[in-house]
Amino acid sequence: MPRGDKSKYTDKQERKADHIAEGYEKRGVSENEAERRAWATVNKDDGGGKKAGGSGQGKHTGNPAAHRGGEKGGKAAASRSAAERSASAKKAAATRKRNAEHHSHS
Repeated sequence: MPRGDKSKYTDKQERKADHIAEGYEKRGVSENEAERRAWATVNKDDGGGKKAGGSGQGKHTGNPAAHRGGEKGGKAAASRSAAERSASAKKAAATRKRNAEHHSHS
């Protein structure tokens, strides 16, 4: 199978890669680079393609890449002064309040 052939991946893996790439693009990563990173993440998660031909199929994957979220959280906040954090919190509260006025779910 040539490198870059995605036929051995499941629909779920392709969906996952799409979502990951989308997240990168939102953060200003170029489309090609986002795609590259997304597939790298799926590979890290699942250990490569999962379609027929071997023991790979249908095995649950622990999503190791997805577990990094908790580790990463708070690093940015920790390096900022208390004043900056509270200013940011005030801004967030104002935004939430503003958004609530537009679509109130009562």
